[in-house]
Amino acid sequence: MSHGIVESMPLWMSIPFVIILLFIAVGPLLFNHWWEENKNKLIVSLVLGVPVSILLFYRGLHHELIHQILFDYIPFIILLGALFIITGGIHLKGDIEAKPITNTTFLAIGGLLASFMGTTGAAMLLIRPIIRTNQERKFKVHTILFFIAIVANAGGMLTPLGDPPLFLLYLRGAPFTWFFGLFWPWLFVNSIFLLLYYIIDSYYHAKEPIATIVRDRTNIEPIRLKGTLNFLFLLGVVLSVAFLNQQFIPAIHENHNLAFIREGVILLMAILSLVTSSNEMRYIHNKFTWGPIVEVAFLFFGIFITMVPALIYIRENAPSFGINTPLLFYSVTGGLSAFLDNAPTAVSFHNLALGMTSQFSGLTLVAGIPEIILKAISLGAVFFGAMTYIGNGPNFMVKAIAEENEIAMPGFFGYIFKFSIIILLPVYILTQYLFL
Repeated sequence: MSHGIVESMPLWMSIPFVIILLFIAVGPLLFNHWWEENKNKLIVSLVLGVPVSILLFYRGLHHELIHQILFDYIPFIILLGALFIITGGIHLKGDIEAKPITNTTFLAIGGLLASFMGTTGAAMLLIRPIIRTNQERKFKVHTILFFIAIVANAGGMLTPLGDPPLFLLYLRGAPFTWFFGLFWPWLFVNSIFLLLYYIIDSYYHAKEPIATIVRDRTNIEPIRLKGTLNFLFLLGVVLSVAFLNQQFIPAIHENHNLAFIREGVILLMAILSLVTSSNEMRYIHNKFTWGPIVEVAFLFFGIFITMVPALIYIRENAPSFGINTPLLFYSVTGGLSAFLDNAPTAVSFHNLALGMTSQFSGLTLVAGIPEIILKAISLGAVFFGAMTYIGNGPNFMVKAIAEENEIAMPGFFGYIFKFSIIILLPVYILTQYLFL
């Protein structure tokens, strides 16, 4: 591919990418019944993605498209699908007293699990047990809101399995263990959230009617965990992502037959989970359905195709955007991650940094960009995904399950103005000054 062809990439070819992100953002709000049909998501992806594919072939950029599908989309969907399947075979049952310390412990465990079983997996594993635990309590909306912030978002910072944007950055060369270096901002943000939650839950617990407290203490069912064999399969996925890569097996780079060995092992773990797990537990007790992962597969097929022109344009025009400091990368990545999907947002800003490498001479590079910039992009994408219901996939899923259980969740703008701006945003602003 010649430099001239890449430079001639017109901005208008990025329009389908913007349109599909807008569909994700406004679809659930403006035409929810039509948008909730997965076939309609596939139609949108194909209508926008096919013309872009044809134009890329016409412009001699077919290898960019093929690379995007083979080495980004397929590993991305296989990992998310495997985590979704494996965690769907784990069932946590019980109803213990919903004291503030109990609920805080629930959220803390979820925040830790999110990094190793994915924010979606941890959220789906724990949302029903925490709702069941709090079913006798009158005040519980705040618990679901903090659950979204911690378990469905901020907790998934420590490994590439935690959140989709981190896995895509891993695919672009960030070592598995590099994400452990985000421990301190992870610990800071989640500790602050847990402390705030404990204080708020203690306040609401004190306001609970006496009859509610008595009923909560009376209706006790011990916590029981079933499907524990799936944790072994989950470990298999973690080890595959950590060690089945070019860093530990250099031959993968030279031998195309080994290129998908990691994905093969991850698929095997998912199949073993399906074969060994109880169907009753998976489909009845866990209410497992294939809809969510099909939705992700259909949507991201379109996203990964339409983002190719956008990524090329961003990479080649990077210096003109004026985003050239870690604080700007953090805040702009975060701001867009809140209202668009945080995975393509992270990739876009990684490409932006790639196009500015000449401005960062002398700095330590990770995944081809300065380490501090990669850190800013990672923190911004993951943390700010909690700022709206549409910032990260599990957010809407948690909201839907809470509403199924007759918990009156705030609307789209209510969530922003009553929770994320007053609780989350101050913590995120403080984070950038402490860690970037």
